[in-house]
Amino acid sequence: MNLALLAERDLSERGPRVRLWFEERSYANRDLHDASLRLASVLSALGVARDDRVMVLLPNCPEVLIAFPAIWRIGAVAVPVLPLLEHHEVEYIALDCAPKLIVTTVELLPKVRRISALTLVVTEGRGEPPAPALSFERALAQADTYGDAVTREGDDLAVLLYTSGTTGRPKGVMLSHLNLIANAENTYNTSRRKQREDVSLLTLPLAHSFGLGALVSGYLFGGRAILMRRFVPDLALRLIERHRATVMAGVPTMFLSMLRVEEPYDTSSMQRWIVGAAPMSVAQIIEFEARFGGVLHVGYGLTEASPTVAAEREGEPRKAGSTGRPLEGVEVKVVDDEGQTLAPGEVGELCVSGANVSLGYYGLQDETEATFRGGWLHTGDVGYLDADGYLFVVERKKDLIIRGGFNVYPADVEAVLRRHPDVLDCAVVGVPDPLLGEQVCACVVPRPSRQVSAEQLIAHCQGALAKYKTPRYVEFLDTLPRTPIGKVKKRELREWVLKRLAGHG
Repeated sequence: MNLALLAERDLSERGPRVRLWFEERSYANRDLHDASLRLASVLSALGVARDDRVMVLLPNCPEVLIAFPAIWRIGAVAVPVLPLLEHHEVEYIALDCAPKLIVTTVELLPKVRRISALTLVVTEGRGEPPAPALSFERALAQADTYGDAVTREGDDLAVLLYTSGTTGRPKGVMLSHLNLIANAENTYNTSRRKQREDVSLLTLPLAHSFGLGALVSGYLFGGRAILMRRFVPDLALRLIERHRATVMAGVPTMFLSMLRVEEPYDTSSMQRWIVGAAPMSVAQIIEFEARFGGVLHVGYGLTEASPTVAAEREGEPRKAGSTGRPLEGVEVKVVDDEGQTLAPGEVGELCVSGANVSLGYYGLQDETEATFRGGWLHTGDVGYLDADGYLFVVERKKDLIIRGGFNVYPADVEAVLRRHPDVLDCAVVGVPDPLLGEQVCACVVPRPSRQVSAEQLIAHCQGALAKYKTPRYVEFLDTLPRTPIGKVKKRELREWVLKRLAGHG
């Protein structure tokens, strides 16, 4: 149960082979493994030791497949960070986990310059990074190979994945070596396709739990991968045609944008498309399958579950609105407010148990005890199981907005809006969007005698938030609907917004 050993296992069981294609170049599994051994030596020489955190702020690129195994080999902990985050969000994560070293690129270097940590910079042949940062490529070229992997147990921490909390404060989800291996094995054991090695199109950020899960599965069960630096719909289809890809995992936004590509591509090799992170209607699924072939499987998961909980299975009936049955190795129950297990068909909170469930939140003991209690992960999601064991998610975490597969917590946006001098009060809700699933709408009460426009508030947010968190709409009103204890009635507000937007249309 040591992730550092997976690359060696792959080489031993399958021999040298092409593991990855990236931007017109192929990468052999042996070459990637050898590079990770040299990077492990570099990290060790720079003082990174067992249990130290190493932040990996990279777009999708082969260096990610070199960095993660190197970090695990010396017994350290990988902290993947989405490049989409703004500099202050990256700094908050660094302050929380105190990384010993950062791996990043020239373009992303400004986001980490104020962080007190050693930095390795992927320059991609564009010279030396500014001091005191070090060149990733030069360091590898001059390094010897590292020896045996540091011994790690299954419950030892392997990855810290940060996800926004309901208060707007990012939380580091602690994923162990066992968690990530169990997630991959659960997926494999659930699948009926155990004899064929897939050619996977990797479109999701490898700093996202969904993408990380796909990466670990590739080490465990073989196959080849085509990695995209960033998702572009027509390029994705072109790569499928060229490499005869068989599987792709993504979020609804990706699949819907592919439907908008007019040029025809040969996607007859595709057998499975896997969608998660946000809802996708049956009509959209049927339209997608009719055009591109294969079967689109819906799944449900969350970072705290490493991440997959349930998924539709090949050969089983599709039920509208369902995310399929829980994976083998995963148990799901539905409980009421008193924690009592509910009967099939009854709606309540979804709770998850299994070896894939996270160790908890880094440095947040109270929140860990509240969420991971009694041997169950209390997801905060509402849903039910039917008589056949199919899972139906009725509502995501309270007030959570899922825009293009990325989680947006209203508190993040509300905190920024409140910093504007012309904003008296505000609340943020999600509204349906045919492409992105949901859009962010800010409901603002201006200060008396102040005049502020929607464009000004959007620009204000753009300067402080990641682009996917920035409001698409701003609606003004005199007061926010509140309960007697002063809590904003989000459902009532959302209904008001929908009527307003329908009127605008």
